[in-house]
Amino acid sequence: MQERYAALLLVGAGGFAGAVARYLVALALPFLSTGFPFGTLIVNVSGCLLIGFISELSVTSSLVSPELRLLLATGFCGGFTTFSSYMYEIASLLRDGEMLYASLYLFGSIVGGILCLYLGMQIAKVWT
Repeated sequence: MQERYAALLLVGAGGFAGAVARYLVALALPFLSTGFPFGTLIVNVSGCLLIGFISELSVTSSLVSPELRLLLATGFCGGFTTFSSYMYEIASLLRDGEMLYASLYLFGSIVGGILCLYLGMQIAKVWT
């Protein structure tokens, strides 16, 4: 049971640090306010680089322990950008030869996300 609490604390601490880092990137890039979300793009792409690096090291070497992977990949990268987790999961499905599931996850998330975002906006308009 203590292992679960320790894991929760690692993920929570990493998530806190990742969320703060994401906010700091947004603050550091105000000069890019051209209408295009460069800050989000930079966070998403750099988060993918980071989670790929950490995950590969955790699988192929002893440099990244399971606890450090929880702190950095699940916690920090998850707090920094969930997009990196999304890309990693798609890559894992593709690596496992699950093209159908990878495609469903990719397009289902994008189309479903856009539809649900629009639906949420419409529900909010009804409430106001």
